[in-house]
Amino acid sequence: MAQALTVLTVLTTTDSAQKAERLARGVVEARLAACAQVSAPVTSVFCWKNAIETAEEWQVLFKTTEACYPALEAHLIAAHDYETPEIIATPVVGGGAAYLAWIDAETVAP
Repeated sequence: MAQALTVLTVLTTTDSAQKAERLARGVVEARLAACAQVSAPVTSVFCWKNAIETAEEWQVLFKTTEACYPALEAHLIAAHDYETPEIIATPVVGGGAAYLAWIDAETVAP
């Protein structure tokens, strides 16, 4: 029996639209995600080095497979300029069969 495909969404943030697009394009060009969506600026409030910080950030949401995740994470860590970039993977528990198949067809696990 074939193993079921596990699709993930992976979220990261960065501090400019240009950096967000660069991360999105690099991951999609490497075929580690089928799609990346850059969202308009969000306001992030977080604790960093014992201080409460507020920053304007752009979110990037990648659509990928579980098989591609380790390489996607490594790519983001290498390409990101944050000391500790946000990288959160969430399994997709349902979706259109054709869309999920498209994600699988457009990604290549190294």
